[in-house]
Amino acid sequence: MSATIKVALAGVNGRMGKVLVEAVAANPHTVLTGALEHAGSEALGLDAGHASGLKTGVAISSDIDAVLANCDVLIDFTRPNVSGSLLPRCAERGIKMVIGTTGFDEAGKADIAAAAEHTGIVFAANFSIGVNLTFHILDTVTRVLNEGYDIEIIEAHHRHKVDAPSGTALRMGEVIAHALGRNLADCAVYGREGHTGARSPQTIGFATVRGGDIVGEHTALFAGEGERVEITHKASSRMTFAAGAVRAAVWLQQQRTGLYDMQDVLGLNNR
Repeated sequence: MSATIKVALAGVNGRMGKVLVEAVAANPHTVLTGALEHAGSEALGLDAGHASGLKTGVAISSDIDAVLANCDVLIDFTRPNVSGSLLPRCAERGIKMVIGTTGFDEAGKADIAAAAEHTGIVFAANFSIGVNLTFHILDTVTRVLNEGYDIEIIEAHHRHKVDAPSGTALRMGEVIAHALGRNLADCAVYGREGHTGARSPQTIGFATVRGGDIVGEHTALFAGEGERVEITHKASSRMTFAAGAVRAAVWLQQQRTGLYDMQDVLGLNNR
């Protein structure tokens, strides 16, 4: 790859944004050209790399139009309302997007799909290479353990995470439900309390833990009579997500208009 890809970051002063600055700087195919934060942010005007001591020469700005005027790809790890406001602006300019925001409702996901008719978008619940390999493995495991096993998904994150279950946990549930020929919306159980009665074997349960500075832990538990299988991924650094997102941005620059996920980026989808 000869051309350097110009990357802008939304939510650059957030937990993921700060790490993404480092990941863009570390990738030989990318250069940071824009850094977005909300109006009123105390970080406005600072160098985008101020948190990690990097000198990027890019000042943090709230001017969306100015930032988008000089980028090929926007990487967005913010919140659904912010992502939703950025979608049409990128679509009309043909600027590609890597979206790691979680917590979208069905309308928000439909907006992403609509925008992908005009530009290329990688939208994923998790950009970790290991997590996406776990999704792939889960499909195989579920097809083998498709009878006689109760399935539970347990996830843990830091105290500041605002959505639950995590997007990654929900994606695990979707992968498992699809392999079983079920619709997750019809079989998911989100927490239990009181006299719940016996567990239905058709359900997929979710349990959520929030506390401290846990970066992200996810386990899919298949519990049968006399044995259980646990598939776990534990993240110890946000860099695994940031590096994956930048890898997705590099891959996306070579793709046509459309909606993709990390399975596409890693060549795990049979399309």
